[in-house]
Amino acid sequence: MRTVRMLATAALAGAALLGLTAPGASADSPTADPSAGAGPTEAGTTFRTAARFLPGQQATAQAATGDYLYWVFPADTGQRPTVNATVTLPDSALRHGPTTWRVDVYDGLRRRQPCMYGTQSRTAAKEAASVELACVLRPVRAAADAWANDPLPGSYYVRLTVTGLADEDLGQPFTARVGVTTLDKGGAYATDGSLAAPLVPGATTADQAEADADAGRPSAVEAAAPEDGWSSGWWSDRWIWTAAGGVLAALAGIGGYVLTRGTGRPPRGVPPTV
Repeated sequence: MRTVRMLATAALAGAALLGLTAPGASADSPTADPSAGAGPTEAGTTFRTAARFLPGQQATAQAATGDYLYWVFPADTGQRPTVNATVTLPDSALRHGPTTWRVDVYDGLRRRQPCMYGTQSRTAAKEAASVELACVLRPVRAAADAWANDPLPGSYYVRLTVTGLADEDLGQPFTARVGVTTLDKGGAYATDGSLAAPLVPGATTADQAEADADAGRPSAVEAAAPEDGWSSGWWSDRWIWTAAGGVLAALAGIGGYVLTRGTGRPPRGVPPTV
C-alpha cells in the first residue's frame, strides 16, 4: 500500500507540473489585442513611408489601382504572424476585365519572406466586388545564421498591389483593409542566442541609443516595439518543459527503486533459507 501511495503521489505531482506548462504549450490560437485601438487610415507608397500598425489593428487606405501600398508592423520572437488583406474593387460596370492582386511580406532587412500557406495572390473576376488575400509567415526565431532567410524579430513590411489588369482599369479607385494576427509558438521554434537588436529601420549603435536615452527621446528600436516591448530572446517555455521532464524522470527513478528493492531483511527469529 505504501508503494501504491508513493506512485500515486508521483503521478499527481507529474500531472501538476504538466498542468503548469499546458497554457504555454496549448496557446495555439491567434492573438489579437483588443486594446490595440484603430489602425492607420492611409498607407505609404515606399518602404520608407510605410504606415505603422500593431497586430490586432485594422489598417485601411484608399488608393488608385496600380499604386503600391506599404504598411509595417512588429513581430517578436516565437510569434507566427498571419497577414490578411481585403481589397474592395471598383464597380464592375467600370471595369474591363479580371484583376489579379498580390500581398507580399518583407522583414526588417527587406528580404521577402515566403508564406507557409495562404492565398498570397488571387484573381478577381470582372463581376467580383472584393478579393481576399492571406499570408501565414514562418515562426519568428530569436537568431539565425547569416546566410539563412529565417524570419527574425523586428519590423515586417506588407506590400499590396495589383499585378494584372486591363490597361483601361489603371487609376480606378479601390479600398484596402489589412490586419495581422499572431500565433504564439513558444519553445517549439526556440533557438539559442539572440540578436543584439531587433531588425528595425533606423536602428543604430549602442552609443547612439544611449545618447537618445540621455536626450529623453525614444530610439528607433523602442519606437518600433510592440505594445509590451521586445522580448530578450533567451526565455521560452522549453525551460519549463525541461524542468518538468527532469522532475518526472527523478520520480520515475524513485518509483522504480521502490518496486525493485524487495522487502528488506527477514524478521527476527526466522533463519534464512538455504
